[in-house]
Amino acid sequence: MIQTSCAWARSGLRRTTTNPYQPRNSVTGNSKCARLRVQPSHVTRRYNASKPPSAQKAPESTQTIPGPSWLWLDPIYEPFRAYGRVQQRKPYMTQFVSSLVIYFVGDLVAQSIATPSTPIETILEPAEEEEEKGWLQQWSSKRDWARTGRALAIGGLSSIPAYKWFLWLGNNFNYGSKVLSLTTKVAVNQAFFTPIFNSYFFGMQSLLSGATTPEIIERIKNTVPTSWINSCKVWPIVTAFIFTYIPVQYRSIFGGVIAVGWQTYLSLLNQRAAAKEEKEYQEHGAAVSVAVEKAESGGEKQKCAA
Repeated sequence: MIQTSCAWARSGLRRTTTNPYQPRNSVTGNSKCARLRVQPSHVTRRYNASKPPSAQKAPESTQTIPGPSWLWLDPIYEPFRAYGRVQQRKPYMTQFVSSLVIYFVGDLVAQSIATPSTPIETILEPAEEEEEKGWLQQWSSKRDWARTGRALAIGGLSSIPAYKWFLWLGNNFNYGSKVLSLTTKVAVNQAFFTPIFNSYFFGMQSLLSGATTPEIIERIKNTVPTSWINSCKVWPIVTAFIFTYIPVQYRSIFGGVIAVGWQTYLSLLNQRAAAKEEKEYQEHGAAVSVAVEKAESGGEKQKCAA
């Protein structure tokens, strides 16, 4: 039988050619032209193997409900991103302008909610003149712009110190336990910042209105305890949420949204205290005048009797 020098493996054998750069002395045995490696006989190669299954796209007729996509929120996110960029470049100016906007909106909302006393002159005006005024003139005529100016002055003066305070509060009291850190920040904020800020707010309202020092102290006594108790119902939760989930550049605008409602409440509380003090002053003046009249009438009677 003639031995073939090179052959294909037919059942369980695979041909492997020799390396042309390998020396001939390294080849041993009868496999000078090819090396045969024995494979298990039960292993067979599938030359026409099917491709693995691939994902198929659903027909367009079945895509009636779109999948979860947040692209529609980009127009909402973009103003916040722009605010964050401006906040990083000019933090003080951004805080100043933001405070003016917050106090302006809060005061206008408070004046819209409160029922202002209608002066007698407006009641006596004919209805034809009111109809001639446009809605903008009617809206501006019902606003106390001096009160709005006081609110803007108070907000502008307190914007930078309040910003500095929350930066300091965020950089301190950072312990290993998040619960302990948040609890400490909230407690320090409620114990120091809230009463000082409320005293500043109501005191400046009275001072800019032309009140005297005893009247300013009386206004603070009538408003600060009530406002501090009500602040404990709102600001601890807001402060904890801000320091947990809100980045530094967005904390001021998030707190500003809540502050609009809070400034509205402070303005209403200040107006109620002012009305109460005015009523007490009128009652005290009436009582004093009655006492003076009685004293004068008693003196006249004594003169007549003499």
